[in-house]
Amino acid sequence: MRSAIAIAAAAVLALPACKSNQVRISASGSSTVFPITEAMAEEFGKSHPDIRVTVGIAGTGGGFKKFCAGETDLCDASRPITPTEVEQCRAGGVEYLELPVAFDGIAVVVNPKNDWAEEITVAELAKLWAPAAQRTVTRWSQVRAGWPDKEIHLYGPGVDSGTYDYFTEAIVGQEHSSRGDYTASEDDNVLVHGVARDELGLSFFGLAYYSANRSQLRALPVDDGKAENGDGPIAPSVETVRGGSYQPLSRPVFLYVSKGALERSEVRAFVDFYLANAEKLVARAGYVPLPQAAYALAKKRVDGRVTGSVFDGKGSQVGVSVEKFLEPAGSAPADKAAAKADAPPPAAPANAQAVP
Repeated sequence: MRSAIAIAAAAVLALPACKSNQVRISASGSSTVFPITEAMAEEFGKSHPDIRVTVGIAGTGGGFKKFCAGETDLCDASRPITPTEVEQCRAGGVEYLELPVAFDGIAVVVNPKNDWAEEITVAELAKLWAPAAQRTVTRWSQVRAGWPDKEIHLYGPGVDSGTYDYFTEAIVGQEHSSRGDYTASEDDNVLVHGVARDELGLSFFGLAYYSANRSQLRALPVDDGKAENGDGPIAPSVETVRGGSYQPLSRPVFLYVSKGALERSEVRAFVDFYLANAEKLVARAGYVPLPQAAYALAKKRVDGRVTGSVFDGKGSQVGVSVEKFLEPAGSAPADKAAAKADAPPPAAPANAQAVP
């Protein structure tokens, strides 16, 4: 049975052509952020039948290529914009606003018939995915003594994926530094189905995709070897991502909006709707909402047309906490202090209530 996320993706492809009286907003990018933006588009369309929001999947890197060329209004991104993409947007004359929308964990998954791997360490993941492992580390027994002398079949995001960028930075220590001999796809549903059919498979992708496919997959708790993040292996969950113990595979995800597109009333209406309903719909989609104060500060960035990146266009950064988003670029010290005072603690329960 296809997951809810897979069905949502298929539904987008099956959407009818725009009616003649509809205006269109285009978004593309990360398959990780896709379920959030698609949920937003669906809810927004209920009250704005004259506006059609199309949401595509191209991977974060592929999404930025379209966005910086002026082909889309919005870019879903599972990591911050990189220096190369900053230059691409500059060359394309695209100014952008960076809006954090949620936190996500990257789940490391195996087939349920795998009865030997109960957990895995960051060091073992690095041994398995580093460039030197290509055509060298090919069997489970090479990852850990005692695991069977069987082939290991790897499935992973393609090189245009922000999840690939973040994972290689967090595990190997450098973005885009990875073995290349694995089955790659920018579509997380392809990875889900690959491991679900392969007893010897292992993959990594966003937590929401694992949560939607628990009956077909098993997530491995990850041990980063750091006592401050908890003793021993930590399983990926909304609670461990929100609380900060699932490290180093927890990361923020983003919506980027073109400043030029934001001048259009329909784009502004959608972005305002996105931020106003983020807490509810982010949780519904299986992700971890940011504190409301962070969304309020994002709204101030939109109102003030504050462009640029909180991360200085440096791409993936490991270990970013929820607190980071209470101090966005362009905010006055008083705004930051007020946001921190009003923000709920990171461990506050997610609000999964439906949008009224």
